[in-house]
Amino acid sequence: MIKPTSSFKENLQQLPSIDGVESLRLLDDAGREVASIENAPGKQGSLAVYQYLLEAFGVLNAEAAKHGLEVFGEHTLDAQNRPGAHPNIDRLLEIANGGATLSMTLIQR
Repeated sequence: MIKPTSSFKENLQQLPSIDGVESLRLLDDAGREVASIENAPGKQGSLAVYQYLLEAFGVLNAEAAKHGLEVFGEHTLDAQNRPGAHPNIDRLLEIANGGATLSMTLIQR
């Protein structure tokens, strides 16, 4: 696991490549897809963080969510101040504060 800094840009440089990843799907406990993160401009940072959390934790539980919030660095504070502006961080905030654990599946190209 990485030791996150306060800089999202620095943290991204420590994460595994998302080359070859089409998307990441998030599933509830019944196996239903509740969200997905595509490998597309504007979403690639989130995809890299969530892929890393999948590799490091296996599921998106409170512990993984709290670590993910640290990885998002300065964007976490912005998300707290502007709910809805960063939906992938909002999801981590919800899970870190007692929301349901999600499973994750990578879809390769």
